[in-house]
Amino acid sequence: MANKKTTFFCKECGTETSGWMGKCPGCGMWNTLVDSETVTASPKQKTDRYSWTESSETVRLKDAGKEDYLRVSSGISELDLLFGGGITSGSVTLVGGEPGIGKSTILLQLADSYKDPGTVLYVSGEESPAQIKMRADRLGIDNDRIVICAQTNFDNIAKEILDMHPVLCIVDSIQTLYCENVTGTPGSVSQAKEVTSGLVRIAKSNSLPVIVVGHVTKEGSIAGPKTIEHMVDTVLYFEGDNTGNYRILRSVKNRFGKSNELAFFEMRESGLCAVDSSSALLVTGRPQMSPGSCLTSTMEGGRPLTIEIQALAADTGYGNPQRMTSGPDRNRVSMLLAVTEKIFKLNLGVKDCFINVIGGLRITDPACDLAIVSAVISSVRGIAVRPNTLILGEVGLTGELRPVSGITKRIHEAERIGITRVFLPGSCKDSIASDKDRGRCEYIFVDNISEASDMLFA
Repeated sequence: MANKKTTFFCKECGTETSGWMGKCPGCGMWNTLVDSETVTASPKQKTDRYSWTESSETVRLKDAGKEDYLRVSSGISELDLLFGGGITSGSVTLVGGEPGIGKSTILLQLADSYKDPGTVLYVSGEESPAQIKMRADRLGIDNDRIVICAQTNFDNIAKEILDMHPVLCIVDSIQTLYCENVTGTPGSVSQAKEVTSGLVRIAKSNSLPVIVVGHVTKEGSIAGPKTIEHMVDTVLYFEGDNTGNYRILRSVKNRFGKSNELAFFEMRESGLCAVDSSSALLVTGRPQMSPGSCLTSTMEGGRPLTIEIQALAADTGYGNPQRMTSGPDRNRVSMLLAVTEKIFKLNLGVKDCFINVIGGLRITDPACDLAIVSAVISSVRGIAVRPNTLILGEVGLTGELRPVSGITKRIHEAERIGITRVFLPGSCKDSIASDKDRGRCEYIFVDNISEASDMLFA
């Protein structure tokens, strides 16, 4: 006999608790915990439903056989970059993003352009086949090999997959599917875990690539238990918002390639189209000789991106000055503001400071520190930095500048958009001297932010 127990899960973040609480311990939201009966196997019952692979042998590392993973091109060059060269057989990919940002659109385009000529199964628990056909007509997709399965029962979907033997399976979305063996509403913690583990088993056993769509919470993270992201092989996430024409897709996790790679798309009438000149896209239309604007470079995976950072420092109207960031980490910006105030005495304690990365890109690269500090100083003093200048350098707590990794890649990418002057930490001289392909940029080496300020605003 199976033992039944009642658990509670959060509708926003998926946190599971043994008892009801007014405030979710995971996301801090109030009145979001709902009860859900889960079924657990008794201790005497043997089951392998949580096993994700068929292999049960224990071997030494040197005796383990090597599996040959086949990669198939998605037909979209930017997506192939995120997947590490193509979609790997037997892989499971999770795609997340805000509503209306283009998840279903890009996956329908992928189903049309997938290079394997076999059948592509598109499982939809949110839309009817007629609605999907309407979107396909808008995108100009008329492909007989795409088969639509508008069901939410996982057992029926699994039977369709095993009978049809597709070359690719797309599930939109994981929160709409349910398994009859587990009680609880679709999207609950127990249902999400069971359905995802079932898809992983099917993918690994049949060498079938599976791509699933995941909803997001109000905070922007993928809804459901964090276990789902650990179970899949690849996690792709749309960054930014859905108000503009451009979309940024990031590989947060990738077991078959590099993580933190970025792909840029533009939303057109024909769907999402890949954008090649990503650096030019992020800095296009930037103001010339405007205080508070600086150019820097960040590494996203193996790709250098030239970005624009803007800062605004204004007298506060509140008791405590505000510190708002869009792109950089707020805690790191607070640290940089403290170092700036310590050295330059800009009276930032009575000013609101707003830091923004143009394009909605999130950055964690410390090489952008000097650009953030320079943008703040430029805004407070009302003096623009030198034109066509790239600013690189990690700032320490004493104001010293630390070396930057991948310096030559960053500079070569920046030269393509017309950068003629580069500010670098003095410790990067050897890297620049050993670069045989360096262009005609003017290199200015500085050792601390005081020296950088003197040279930038001279």
